[in-house]
Order: sequence, then structure tokens, then C-alpha cells
Amino acid sequence: MKTIGLIGGMSWESSLEYYRIINEKIKKELGGLHSAKSIMYSVDFEIIKVLQHEGKWDELTRIMIDAAKSLEKAGADMVLICTNTMHKMANEVQDNINLPLIHIADTTAQSIQNQDLKKVGLLGTKFTMEHDFYKNRLSEKHGLDVVIPNYEDREIVHTIIYNELCLGNIKDSSKKEYIRIIGNLIRNGAEGIILGCTEIPLLVKQEDVAVPIFDTTTIHAESAVLEAIKR
Repeated sequence: MKTIGLIGGMSWESSLEYYRIINEKIKKELGGLHSAKSIMYSVDFEIIKVLQHEGKWDELTRIMIDAAKSLEKAGADMVLICTNTMHKMANEVQDNINLPLIHIADTTAQSIQNQDLKKVGLLGTKFTMEHDFYKNRLSEKHGLDVVIPNYEDREIVHTIIYNELCLGNIKDSSKKEYIRIIGNLIRNGAEGIILGCTEIPLLVKQEDVAVPIFDTTTIHAESAVLEAIKR
């Protein structure tokens, strides 16, 4: 079994889900008392959040590269960035390590294509929804048509992520807002919805939505397991 390297802490609530999902998938695949060989480098998310909102992406890139290098030195065989937003610097991270980086957008795109969908809605932080690093990878590399909420709804989605979900605060009122926003995306032609922030699955479940949802946390974590046990 290969060792999975995780850059976590963004937030720790979703990193906890990564650890749970990875080990549940290992148990399902291998049985018995098997658990994952894994190493986590957990950052201080308050520092990350401040730098994100100050637009200091070069400094954030350095932090992610340093974390990935630490995982490589510790013996990891692959690296996962346990958040969608920080894939903004995924290419730079990959260029600075000698391990494969399993990209969350690639694993999600594969899951979408497995269901023969072409047009999907994307929810996430404003950085994920508005910057090109995520949408363009889905469209240019995987041929998907990506739609995002309007400006006001993007603000709502973003604020709930940082002010509630990253603090483990799950509110019914926020769930209703997300479901309303998802409904608008569906009316705009979305055949499925990407939960493009690793905290959103804490709030929205498949039974809440009429079209397929793509839980990037689960998809990403399970893809790492399949890579770790591949012969």
C-alpha cells in the first residue's frame, strides 16, 4: 500500500472528513483491520484565510510548496491538497515535488463524465467560482460546460463557507439558501452540481437536490485510496 500525503487544516473539519473517508474506503476495499498509510501536514487556516482575502497568492503558494515538500521528505507517495481553493497553485506545487499530485478537479471531472453529463453548476469560495484555475481546468482539459451563481448568490455561498461551515456551524437557514441557489443553477441548465468546497458536503446532501451532486471531498479522498492500493 502506498502512503497518502495530505495537506490539511483548510479547514480541519473537512480534513477530518478526508481521514474518515480514506479509512472507510480502505476498509471496504481491503477488509479486515486494514487502515490507510497516511501523513497529514496541517496548516493554520486563520493565516491561510487572511492571505487569501488579501490576495497574497505568492505567499500562499510558498506555504503549499513547503507543505508538499515536507510530506515528500516524510515518505508520502502522493500528495492531496485537501481543499478546492488552494488548487489555485496546484501546478506550482506539482512542479516542485517528485510525487504525483492528485488534482481534485480531475477526479471530480472523471466522476461527472462517468455519468455522461456535460453542463454542471459550481459552488465554492469566490476564489474557486470566479478565478480561472478551476473552471478552466474543467472546461479546457475535460470539456465540461461550467455555470456559476450570480454575484449576489456567490457572496452568500462564500460568506457561509468562511463564517459558518469552516467553524463547524451548520444552519438550516443556510442550507435553504444553498438549495435555492442550486435550484437557480439547475434552471440555467446545470445537469449536476459540483460541491466545489470541501466543507459544503457538511451542509448539502444528495437527497436535498434533484440532480446529481458531486461531493469533491469524497471523490478526491476515494481516488487517493484507489491509487494507494493499485498494483
